[in-house]
Amino acid sequence: MTAILYYDGRCGLCAREIARLERLRDDGLALCDIHTLDAEPEPGEPDRDTLLRTLHLRTDDGRWLTGADANVAAWRHTRYGWLWGWLRWPLLRRLVDPVYAHWAAWRYRRLYGDGCATGSCHVPEEH
Repeated sequence: MTAILYYDGRCGLCAREIARLERLRDDGLALCDIHTLDAEPEPGEPDRDTLLRTLHLRTDDGRWLTGADANVAAWRHTRYGWLWGWLRWPLLRRLVDPVYAHWAAWRYRRLYGDGCATGSCHVPEEH
């Protein structure tokens, strides 16, 4: 099984990072735009709204990583992966994870509003 990074293809910053990953990744990482997924997830998989709220990576052994863990794991599938490991050092993790969570929440609200949290999710159509 291949690791799969689920990303928001309608997020400009996300798309730029994914474009770099696409060029640099090895065969052990697949990239999946969340907006291409079926509306109903497979049992045990996160729904579209959950995937849109933060970066998700399903490892090759079926585990789910989120946020900075997912980002670092994805970059480990490039020749530059070793440069990202410091983000998971215990002391830095305590800083990086809340900063990432804050940024991810801001990005989600900016792109999709707060409606998804109340069950009235409206994901704008791509033009």
